[in-house]
Amino acid sequence: MKQYLFQLLVFSISYPLSAQIAQSNPEYSKAGFFEVPNSDREVYDFNVGWRFHKGVVERAELLNFDDSNWNVVNTPHGLELNASEASGSTNYQGEAWYRKHFTLPKKFSSKKLVLHFEAIMGKSKVWLNGELLTTHYGGYLPFSVDISGKVFKGKENVLAVWADNSDDPNFPPGKSQTVLDFSYFGGIYRDVWLLATNDLYVTNPNMTNKVAGGGLFVRYENLSEKSVEVITKTDIANDSKKSRDINVTYNLKDNAGNIVATKTTSTRIDSQSSGQVEQTLLVAKPKLWSPKSPDLYNLEVLILDQNKKMVDGVRQKIGIRKIEFRGKEGFYLNNKPYDGKLMGVNRHQDYAYVGNALPNSGQWRDALILKESGSEIIRAAHYPADPAFMEACDALGMFFIVATPGWQFWNVDNPQFQEFVYQDIRNMVRRDRNHPSVILWEPILNETHYPDYFAETVHNIVHQEYPYQGAYTACDSRAKGMEFFDVIYDHPRYADKFKVWIPDPKGKNTSNIKFDYGGEDRSVFTREWGDNVDDWNAHNSSSRVARNWGESAQLIQANHYANTNYRFTNWESISSTPTQHVGGALWHSFDHQRGYHPDPFYGGIADVFRQPKYSYYLFKAQLKAEDSEPMLYIAHEMSPFSSKDVTVYSNCDEVRLIVLQQDTITMKHDRKTYNMPNPIMVFEDVYGFMEVKSLYRKKRHAEATIVAEGIIDGKVVVRATKRPTNRITKIKLELANHGIPLTANGSDFVTVIASIVDDKGNVKRLTENHIKFEVEGEGTIIGDSDIMANPREVEWGTAPVLIRATEKPGTIVVKASVVFEGLHTPLSDKITITSMPSKTSLIYDEKPNKSAKKVISASNPSDQQDSELEQKILELEKQLNQYKLKEVQKQQEEFENESKKE
Repeated sequence: MKQYLFQLLVFSISYPLSAQIAQSNPEYSKAGFFEVPNSDREVYDFNVGWRFHKGVVERAELLNFDDSNWNVVNTPHGLELNASEASGSTNYQGEAWYRKHFTLPKKFSSKKLVLHFEAIMGKSKVWLNGELLTTHYGGYLPFSVDISGKVFKGKENVLAVWADNSDDPNFPPGKSQTVLDFSYFGGIYRDVWLLATNDLYVTNPNMTNKVAGGGLFVRYENLSEKSVEVITKTDIANDSKKSRDINVTYNLKDNAGNIVATKTTSTRIDSQSSGQVEQTLLVAKPKLWSPKSPDLYNLEVLILDQNKKMVDGVRQKIGIRKIEFRGKEGFYLNNKPYDGKLMGVNRHQDYAYVGNALPNSGQWRDALILKESGSEIIRAAHYPADPAFMEACDALGMFFIVATPGWQFWNVDNPQFQEFVYQDIRNMVRRDRNHPSVILWEPILNETHYPDYFAETVHNIVHQEYPYQGAYTACDSRAKGMEFFDVIYDHPRYADKFKVWIPDPKGKNTSNIKFDYGGEDRSVFTREWGDNVDDWNAHNSSSRVARNWGESAQLIQANHYANTNYRFTNWESISSTPTQHVGGALWHSFDHQRGYHPDPFYGGIADVFRQPKYSYYLFKAQLKAEDSEPMLYIAHEMSPFSSKDVTVYSNCDEVRLIVLQQDTITMKHDRKTYNMPNPIMVFEDVYGFMEVKSLYRKKRHAEATIVAEGIIDGKVVVRATKRPTNRITKIKLELANHGIPLTANGSDFVTVIASIVDDKGNVKRLTENHIKFEVEGEGTIIGDSDIMANPREVEWGTAPVLIRATEKPGTIVVKASVVFEGLHTPLSDKITITSMPSKTSLIYDEKPNKSAKKVISASNPSDQQDSELEQKILELEKQLNQYKLKEVQKQQEEFENESKKE
């Protein structure tokens, strides 16, 4: 073996992260818009102080109902806390009640007041002071309630909300959770806002119900690098009893706050009506939005009366861009062919313990994690995402596919079901039409056998709501009515009659493979790739790997996603397709819970706490170094059970591996054989535990390392080192906030990771400890031993805990220690978190007590009989579900077989 004299070199090479990643304090919209200072439009956080009861209660909508024994909670709220593995329909489904006591100051007496719910799961009803105001169906889109003239000023009001996430086939998704590939985690799980405006105001597009109207609609024409026309249309309502003459000013500002275009127009809005104001702003040398440069502008719309007093003002963040799908020519962005494939992931919204109730900061962190993984496109699965996630995609530079709620279900008996679908499509377009991240609209119900007429109808609805350039619909290639859609979902198709990709095991250059999409002239995108099950009942899979299954399983998952010697769609196969095939989205970004199977879906590149697996670094390695930063990751733990081969993921030209400070091996990316940007590098037969043991016995511990150096243009630009883990000595706490601060609004939370480490800080992956957490100050721990959250078992070296802020900004101290402490157990650790004041005013009369106890119902003699009856009913339901699951299995097999047809 060639000896290598290893010297530790300190490199000062700096590759700054792109500006979009460096953002640490994102701004969130409120009730559909961002705020304009001094606009006389006020938006309040209405999330704090809801009295809550899970279960059926009679007459809880009444003003004088006694709710004094109910717990007080804050929204977003998910009905309950679940274990981190909550699949198999373990979550609660049924009725629940929220009651908020609040008092408004008298200054609101002349204001128009609207409550804006971003989403409540299932069906819901809203009462104010005992009066029913609205009934809503659907769990993924916003709705608003006008409470003007109904709210008491200067004294207590009671807002009652009944929410029911039970199965209901009459509105989408419609399918029973017990046969559903995700879960109906319930509750008021997104934000609630109170909006106060004058009687002359910019409307909400989801409230006005106008085709291609309502609110603010922005589009772009004659776009070039020299100039662009920004065309705006604003819907303004006048609820007063007289006509109003107004001036409407549009200010377009860049990120530095400079006005790059402005125009003012005068108009009259008749009493008790609304009017549309359309204006064109000419922008010279626009900063065009793209994933590499997601430049955003702030578009202000200011309404001034005849005395030049501002009576309303709203702001939207817009990205100036032009998207085109040019069939066989592929995808064009800003009049240029897109560089490479659009590769990314699908995303469900649930998170460990809290279900769907992820706060805005968590939505942003999800987007940051995926952006940093190299994802350039996210597909909604299978419903519209939280507004904060959409805004993060805009700011960070990721395309987004918006999907209407639905999964393998059509109600043939109730025509109202399709009417709800049509309205959902209209509402999702109206809500998301101004996002530069939106690249495709998916108005079909995922993997559903719907009537022939449905496809043409929903395609037309999208284009009615967005009747301009840049609106594209997508549909499966063999679904009914696929001929109407703008873009087709499909897997790579090959002229040699193979249904899907079969790589040459000898590494034949894939550029010689011929493709045949059956005469299809439209652009093609793979909506879901990567999932690999034995059948649709057992769900054994080489792609579904829990993080704690360890090194070998994670390597198999990453290899499967990269390139395989068996028939499957993956990074390599999609990268080998012609320009007509524009990209694909992995199924799935994060592990998530499912109703119809006892196992969570483990195919994510990160787990339910967003802790990365090896496949995350595989994805990250596909980023071009010049577009991000050089990276490499050694997917090897140097344990007694580790492979003799060392796997490295890197986006550098070549990697130098130095094993035990002796063997030096250099490997370059084989881009002649492979088409994916950066194939996996495997250094074969370079590691042996017995060699490490020999060094340890000779007291030469420092030599027991694997060092990887990334080289670009002949220079070392990045280095990584792996060492065997020594005797564990302590717990190490890390704040997984991704630079986004914790806000003291009673709703926000952050994940803290406890790792078991040795004296050098190396994480001990193979350990079986349990960690208990304690908190002091302005924070609480989410979950306890009931859901195995605290204490928490260490898995793959780590144990996460979720810390929620109170409504008071301040210091939070988190302590972690092993459950059974002794002289030689790991030392405890502490971490201090500072929560920041909320930038939005909160309205509440009461707030949760940090030491609130769980409500436990008193028992009675009939409890045991009831329990036995419930158990018998449960057994019968399980038998019935087995029959239903066979239908699900059959349907999934049908869709899988259809995707393989010529």
